[in-house]
Amino acid sequence: MPADRCSQDAAALKCRASHGRPERGRPVPDPAGPTALKPIPRPADVVAPATADVRVRRAELSDLDDLVALEDATFDSDRMSRAQYRRHLDSGTASVLVASANHRRFLGTAVVFFRKGSRVARLYSLASKPEARGKGVGSALLAAIERTARQRGCTELRLEVRVDNHGAIRLYERLGYRRAGRLAGYYEDGADGWRYTKPLGHAPAAR
Repeated sequence: MPADRCSQDAAALKCRASHGRPERGRPVPDPAGPTALKPIPRPADVVAPATADVRVRRAELSDLDDLVALEDATFDSDRMSRAQYRRHLDSGTASVLVASANHRRFLGTAVVFFRKGSRVARLYSLASKPEARGKGVGSALLAAIERTARQRGCTELRLEVRVDNHGAIRLYERLGYRRAGRLAGYYEDGADGWRYTKPLGHAPAAR
C-alpha cells in the first residue's frame, strides 16, 4: 500500500499524496502528455528566494542519484523509479525542484503536477534529508513550487495530507494553506485525508 507521502517526523520531512488519486474518479495527469499551459522556465539556477543557507532550483540529470537515494530512504512503498524521475525532468506537466546548500549539498526535493487546461497545480511529493531538519527546507521548497505554478499560469495549489499527519498540517497552515474538505478512505490503508488549497493570486500576463 502506498506510503502517506505527507508526514513530518523527528528525522525528516516526507510528504506525498495518495498515488493515483488526486481527485476521486479523475485520472492522474500524464506527465508525458501534451499541455496547453505555459512552458516551465528552464534556467537551472535559483527558482525562488530561499533562506541564506538553502537554495532551490530545478532538478537536473546530475541530481538523479540523489533523488532516487532520498526516495528509497524516505518512502517505504509507492516509490518513484529512476525512470519516472527521468521522465519528470523533461515533462511538460510536471516539475521537479531540489533544495541544496553550499552549492551542491542536496537537502530535499518536491514534485508538482499540472493538468492540461487547468489552472490548479497539485503538489505530489515533498521530502528532505534528516540533516535538513529545522533549516527551512520544506518552506523554501513550497515557496518555489508556488512561484513555479504562478509562472505556469496557475491560480491555485492543491495538496492532500493524512488527517493524522500533524507535522505536515502545521507546516501547510503556517504557510497559508486552508482546509477544503475531508477525503474519506483516501489512502489505500483506509486512512482519511484532508485536502488543502492555497490561492496563488493572479497569473502573470502572457508576453
